[in-house]
Amino acid sequence: MVLSTEQEHPKKAFGWAARDSSGVLSPFKFSRRETGEKDVSFKVLYCGICHSDLHMVKNEWGSSTYPLVPGHEIVGVVTEVGSKVEKFKVGDKVGVGCMVGSCHSCDSCATNLENYCPQMILTYGSKYLDGTNTYGGYSDIMVADEHFIVRVPDSLPLDGAAPLLCAGITTYSPLRYFGLDKPGMHVGVVGLGGLGHVAVKFAKAMGVKVTVISTSPNKKEEAIEHLHADSFLVSRDQDQMQAALGSMDGIIDTVSAIHPLLPLIGLLKSHGKLVMVGAPEKPLELPVFPLLMGRKIVGGSCIGGMKETQEMIDFAAKHNITADIEVIPIDYLNTAMERLVKADVRYRFVIDIGNTLKSSS
Repeated sequence: MVLSTEQEHPKKAFGWAARDSSGVLSPFKFSRRETGEKDVSFKVLYCGICHSDLHMVKNEWGSSTYPLVPGHEIVGVVTEVGSKVEKFKVGDKVGVGCMVGSCHSCDSCATNLENYCPQMILTYGSKYLDGTNTYGGYSDIMVADEHFIVRVPDSLPLDGAAPLLCAGITTYSPLRYFGLDKPGMHVGVVGLGGLGHVAVKFAKAMGVKVTVISTSPNKKEEAIEHLHADSFLVSRDQDQMQAALGSMDGIIDTVSAIHPLLPLIGLLKSHGKLVMVGAPEKPLELPVFPLLMGRKIVGGSCIGGMKETQEMIDFAAKHNITADIEVIPIDYLNTAMERLVKADVRYRFVIDIGNTLKSSS
């Protein structure tokens, strides 16, 4: 395999990286590949901080390699396109989400589900086909194949749109796939964080009745007054949970911590679906008997393919959906990570890369 483009004409790049599992990030110089004939290069303006960035920085999933430049909620403006690029031009607003490559030949790729390709290449912490490392969006420039670039509609602010490239598609895709997008349906959303608050916005825009399910009673006002959820359940309140038994067509579970599934399964109607989109570090206990008694389903969903991701961002533009964010400078990054551990953010940190990351030049 020829490695010439990366070795002979690398682009100088600058970002922030973790060097080990301590969780500390610091400035880091590295190289991006030259813009290939099907590549799009863009100046990164904003990058969201996903909870998975925290897991990866600390190697909590056991798959991290260092140095690690996180970030897969990346938006910016195109600065260069390859000679065979058809969909983008210099000046376009674009984004990159969780993946930058796939095999293009398996069944998943053939059905626009690159996110389930066995050879999917992650935006960071992975390897390109030529063996070079992938680096994420906590950096000044990005280069990716045009197939994995999303066009960001002009009506969406880039900072608020960035988290949609992970949190947005992670919740939009299961609502669509599992048929929980029909007006009049009743859907529960477990957890009101980065994923949960976007799930509420998408479900409401689809005409669905939404109940937020949370361990924190103090989130009720936020859920109903700000996000316009129809109702709120405190999952630790036995009376509230009992009153809601068998009332929901589906539930999107965004929680990444260990939590009991039995009470959630009880909230489902017969044929109801509990869809997991959070990623707990340890296995959850799954009681089978309540599944049998109502032909209920527990499923999972992971981001979405490129076609659906573009569909999601266009839907967001049509319905004025953005993430609720706290914009931070790059040098606040380690403090933000510490706050993320404590869930002290409403609801997504977004790094102002364009204005606060000094140039690699």
